Amino acid sequence: MTGTLFLIPNTLGDTESLSHVIPEHVQATTAGLVNFVAENAKTARAFLKLVSANYPLAKPMQEIRISELNVNTPPAALKGLLEPLLAGEDAGLLSEAGVPAVADPGADLVRLAHQHGIPVRPLVGPSSLLLAVMASGLNGQSFAFNGYLPTDAALRSKRLKELEIRSRHEKQTQLFIETPYRNGPMLEAITASCHGTTLVCVATDISLPGETIKTMTVAQWKGQLAAGKTPDFHKKPTVFLILGQ
Repeated sequence: MTGTLFLIPNTLGDTESLSHVIPEHVQATTAGLVNFVAENAKTARAFLKLVSANYPLAKPMQEIRISELNVNTPPAALKGLLEPLLAGEDAGLLSEAGVPAVADPGADLVRLAHQHGIPVRPLVGPSSLLLAVMASGLNGQSFAFNGYLPTDAALRSKRLKELEIRSRHEKQTQLFIETPYRNGPMLEAITASCHGTTLVCVATDISLPGETIKTMTVAQWKGQLAAGKTPDFHKKPTVFLILGQ
């Protein structure tokens, strides 16, 4: 009998309390685990400390096992991360922000868990992508997440035009993200590359105190930028969404 892999959502940014974004049953389940896989052990401990304010942990923090899984983890190391589960113990896959395995290296571990017959249980929590779609006013019946776009200006412009054409033809909302310190250049690239009627939503700091979500046409965004009204999104997690008209 194997253990169960619980997929544990995290907050979408720094917070002093989990109560408004992480359900109580998720916190209680998390508190009962002693094996975790996370992108960064230090931030995972910070999350567990917030959990412990509401639910006592199963063991002292120094006895909880946290294994790291990130972009530097070689594929050959993945099976070793499943050892507690294969030995019959439950474990939690903890995201750095939001839900695990979505725009997250944990997807490979989840797939491997399925291959070994390990039950996988996703727990409820905030997803910046779904929350952005909900609040954008764009098409929520058909949408696609495209991760990060190219950093090279010419390639990025080409990709934006491709996504805009696909969005217009398929009436499909296209989502993508950017490294937070490059949010400004991304919005400028969108307004320079896309048609004036294309709808653009910029969703920043979702679920956090500084949350701002705004949808306008490319032409309207151009006017805002020309007037010096750049969104307050520098170094802040942001989701960009477009829908061609």
